[in-house]
Amino acid sequence: MFWVLALHIIFMVTWFAGLFYLPRLFVYHAESSDEISLRRFETMESRLFIIMNIGAVGTIIFGLWLLLVWWLPPPAWLYIKLALVVLLILYHIYCRKLLMNFRHNQNRHSSGFYRWFNEIPGLLLIAIVILVVVKPQIF
Repeated sequence: MFWVLALHIIFMVTWFAGLFYLPRLFVYHAESSDEISLRRFETMESRLFIIMNIGAVGTIIFGLWLLLVWWLPPPAWLYIKLALVVLLILYHIYCRKLLMNFRHNQNRHSSGFYRWFNEIPGLLLIAIVILVVVKPQIF
């Protein structure tokens, strides 16, 4: 079972690497105006998003495996962690929408927006790690 946990963590780190870096690419993309840079950022964002998808799917698969084997019935802290993971999935989906907006030249946000947007996965990561490591007795 520790192999499953190790794979869950490896895929989670991969996913978070993309969740941290893609919005940073959006910052630079929003600040660019020349055609060469715009195409370069579209390519980088698309390729990174593929890696993010692999990380997300692996994280979810191995996380569900752990949930089914180790955490039935789930403790209260785990419900909060799972809710935060759902928020991460929604963030991931919204990143795809933003990526498509850039691809179709429909970006409506400033680089400042993306700088703030970039902070969300870090905050969620802090909360998730605290829940998993501390396992607070909530109820």
